Amino acid sequence: MSKTSVDFKGVARLILLPLAIMAVLTIGVGLLITKVLQTTTLIANDQGVNEQLADGRTAFLNDITDKMTKLSDMPTIIIATAVLIVVFRLAFKRWNESIFLLLAVFSQSAIFLLATVFSQRKRPLVQHLDPAPPTSSFPSGHTSAAVGFYCAVALVLTLHTHRYKILNVLWWAVGLAVPLGIAYSRMYRGMHHLSDVSWGLLLGAVCIAVAANALLRRRPVAGERPVVRQRVTA
Repeated sequence: MSKTSVDFKGVARLILLPLAIMAVLTIGVGLLITKVLQTTTLIANDQGVNEQLADGRTAFLNDITDKMTKLSDMPTIIIATAVLIVVFRLAFKRWNESIFLLLAVFSQSAIFLLATVFSQRKRPLVQHLDPAPPTSSFPSGHTSAAVGFYCAVALVLTLHTHRYKILNVLWWAVGLAVPLGIAYSRMYRGMHHLSDVSWGLLLGAVCIAVAANALLRRRPVAGERPVVRQRVTA
């Protein structure tokens, strides 16, 4: 038998501290965009990307981007994460991969929600093809969630199929294509600016890096350790 051992000092140093720094940076960038740079050429060009995409809309792309967006809707990510937590535990006979996926997805979501409270950035000034959620435009939660889930799954699969290059290419082709497709879709559909999805990509990547460093390295902060049974002598 085995039980989970947690290095609480390692959790604070490898998980809480870097995530707190990322949260502060995300809030800071959001405030910079909304309070300092809102009248600059940089933000005008940001808006211009959405206007160009809106001008080139077609029925086909409307349908494709709608389907892509659904791959990162909150119910989709929550259900898929819950299922894979169980699958990874059963497949790998330990909790590391499951906790890694949970942390990658949860941390990006927590930072995203916290940042939207402070930034309060308005959606692009084009026709919105989706209902606008109550959260602000910065950062893109759909994009960060896509990276946090699909790239995290790709990393786990790569670690366990590292001898098979074809499979590794396949995992990352999907793991990268889906978040990039969702980032494009959110801009195309008028829901986010280029800077919103760019920071969403970075946010998801940082959360994966933090979770991987803490849970998938040689000596993870939380992992299985054998239970030593003491022999009882008469």
